[in-house]
Amino acid sequence: MNTSTTNTKASYHHGDLRQVLMDEAAKMIRDEGENAFSMRKLATRVGVSRTAPYHHFADKQTLLCAIAEEGFRRFQLFKDPVATDPETGLIAFEALQGFVSGYVRFALENAEYYDLMFGGHLWKNQLLTESLTREAHASFRRYVDGIRHWQEQGLILKSIDPLRYAQVSWSTLHGMSRLLIDGIYVDEAAVEPICHNAAMMFWTELTGQKSE
Repeated sequence: MNTSTTNTKASYHHGDLRQVLMDEAAKMIRDEGENAFSMRKLATRVGVSRTAPYHHFADKQTLLCAIAEEGFRRFQLFKDPVATDPETGLIAFEALQGFVSGYVRFALENAEYYDLMFGGHLWKNQLLTESLTREAHASFRRYVDGIRHWQEQGLILKSIDPLRYAQVSWSTLHGMSRLLIDGIYVDEAAVEPICHNAAMMFWTELTGQKSE
């Protein structure tokens, strides 16, 4: 019996092979690192023929772009209703704290995706897929639009420039996340205090209120 052929058919029968390949590749990158990853190893891990992955991805670069693209699709920061301060009508500090913690938690829990989403080695490559570029840019636009929506609702100061604030705040959150992912900050107990302080800075800037 040809085991490779049988396994390939089984994989197709049990779901979308393209998604299976992406999920398994992400796990391999998380466990072994991107440099140790190869299409050949992926095929073996999934239990398909060596050529099967190439029916869905032209090469390793295309697959890595697809994983990064999937990460951006999962990266939803403005999905929850925004709590307001009953006295001022402005965005509540707790809402900003949840926002900051949500970003950092996503980065830490999905580090294999996050590394590819914001990895310079991928973005400096001339072979970026159009769909990844489109999804990444859309993700940032959603971020800017979310802040602009807060402003339109009167939840933050009218003097805030949504675009510039998005650029600065995203850079801050990304820097925090990278330090944690890279192991420079290794104390898990420090994650929440760090997020708390970042949220306090954001809240003060967005509302003009001072913490007591």
